[in-house]
Amino acid sequence: MDRANLIETAERYFAAVDAKEIDRVLAFFVPDAVFTIATYDTVYRGRDGEIRGMFERLFARYAGIWHGEFDHVVAPPDRLACRFRVVNTAASGERRHKHNCNFFRARGELFDEVFVFMSGDNSLR
Repeated sequence: MDRANLIETAERYFAAVDAKEIDRVLAFFVPDAVFTIATYDTVYRGRDGEIRGMFERLFARYAGIWHGEFDHVVAPPDRLACRFRVVNTAASGERRHKHNCNFFRARGELFDEVFVFMSGDNSLR
């Protein structure tokens, strides 16, 4: 992918996460994708197994999720780093603000590796 496509794909992915649309989120990953939360030494393998479970837990845990204020660094054709803000809203209305960085590697038009560095608690446990 070129620079614009990598950025657009990442922002569509985050929009799907924010909408809590599990099938749309998973459609961004190859079947054998690896999703690593580097700050917590946690690895999820396989789009339809462990990665799906991670997102199902995230979506159940929070009433609202927001990602924004992106800064992107692109290394075409297959690498993208994103720095951004996150706001997770609990059912009680309590908001948790985070600052994260994700590093993506694409295989064709889909992600095959994601490395996450996050501030605060591990919301992807």
